[in-house]
Amino acid sequence: MPNGPQALALAVVAFNAVTMGVYAWDKWRATRQARRTPERTLITLALLGGWPGAYLAMALLRHKTSKPPFRRRVLAATIVNIAFLAGGAYLIWRA
Repeated sequence: MPNGPQALALAVVAFNAVTMGVYAWDKWRATRQARRTPERTLITLALLGGWPGAYLAMALLRHKTSKPPFRRRVLAATIVNIAFLAGGAYLIWRA
């Protein structure tokens, strides 16, 4: 059974794998002109911590890379996450 930090790391990896899977599913659906995953869902996954998986899926699948508004939203989600992590690290360091 993983301890706290290991469990957190596994959860982060799993969530990013899910995020990549959702992006891949959306790409697959796009190639078949089928019903797509809403962009709001894709951005929310990035905002909730799946931004590394989102970037990896975008790069590997070349998915949504030609849409500047979407890329800006993923970038904003990334900045929010990094600011949150930096703030948490600062609070831990300060304690």
